[in-house]
Amino acid sequence: MSRTRTPLGFAARRTAVKCGMVVLPLLVAAAIGIAAQPPQEPVDRGTLDGRPVVNLSNDKLSLTLRAVGGAMVRLQMKDDAGQLNPFEGLGHFVCVDGFGPVSKEEQAAGLPGHGEAHRVPWDLASSAKENGTLTVQFSAALPLVHENFRRTLRIVDGESIIYIDSELESLLAFDRPINWGEHATISGAFLEQGKTVTDMSATRAMTRSYESEAVDPPDQHNLADFKEFKWPMAPAVGGALVDMRISPTITPVMDQTTSLMDPSRRLAYVTALHPERHAILGYVFRREEYPWIQIWDSYPGGGRRSYRGMEFAVQPFDLPRRDVIQTNSMFDTPTYRWLPAQSKITSTFLMFYTSTPDGFSQVDDVVLENGRLTIHDRAHAKTIVLKASRGL
Repeated sequence: MSRTRTPLGFAARRTAVKCGMVVLPLLVAAAIGIAAQPPQEPVDRGTLDGRPVVNLSNDKLSLTLRAVGGAMVRLQMKDDAGQLNPFEGLGHFVCVDGFGPVSKEEQAAGLPGHGEAHRVPWDLASSAKENGTLTVQFSAALPLVHENFRRTLRIVDGESIIYIDSELESLLAFDRPINWGEHATISGAFLEQGKTVTDMSATRAMTRSYESEAVDPPDQHNLADFKEFKWPMAPAVGGALVDMRISPTITPVMDQTTSLMDPSRRLAYVTALHPERHAILGYVFRREEYPWIQIWDSYPGGGRRSYRGMEFAVQPFDLPRRDVIQTNSMFDTPTYRWLPAQSKITSTFLMFYTSTPDGFSQVDDVVLENGRLTIHDRAHAKTIVLKASRGL
């Protein structure tokens, strides 16, 4: 009886087809599973002092922000063995909509001092790195004032600069004045009394009135009560002049001044320098958006933390909303900014943090142009040049 012979290799091919019917779906499923996984964020989430934070960095700097309130609380140079952090304590937080104490009615309604933005959760809306630029976007709802706040931070590889764009949106159907301050606050080892120096592009200035501080018991003051002066030489209580550039050596003391940014400049600046630690922190911002800088000196002594605030803002002092609006203007400059009905307003500034050469002792100018940020100490013939790929 004859038997049909299977051609050589047919059985093997048939087995391979059957196996392929199993393997192919598995490969497809695996590919789909990989694609379904969310892409890894170019930022790190963690905790600092037991509270959630977001960390972003490049090859020059690392920056840590609170997930609630968005305060920048840790800024360090990657090549600094000591990891000096100028933002110890309060750090840099935004005061919007509100910069100062609240009225008793606002307090009863739940509105906090310095606005809602530094108290509410900041949602990480997006983060991406493309062509060497890390872009991180946050958003925060401000339900009590019916506003939305958004902030975008960019950091470019090879640069010691962080670029910060902000947007405030009104959800109401009428125009209104708003209060907005950037509460940049230095402390810790970076702030050393008699050594840390603050420079800025200021002209006319004013000491704060004791009455407006409304502190009980009254603070210890070194500066005179509500006196005009030309930055940086402020009048003291006894009539002498005090160089406001240098952090005071007196304790306890608490003083505040406001300074008008030079009206002839489009871009203003403020810097804090520790010559002995060879570190400088600074900001460059549009003068039309932040025409004022309030210096807040708080040196309580007794082992308590000292602070110097370099607070660039739309208003001269951090005061209750009614006081700011009633003041209207100082030195022929408005003391608030308008937010139109159901519209958005924006602001832009940059922050830099870098090391300084030997002998660099003061800042005479900061210039942003042609892809560079140049910091001048003309008195000692010193300059620092930083790469700055983005303008303002």
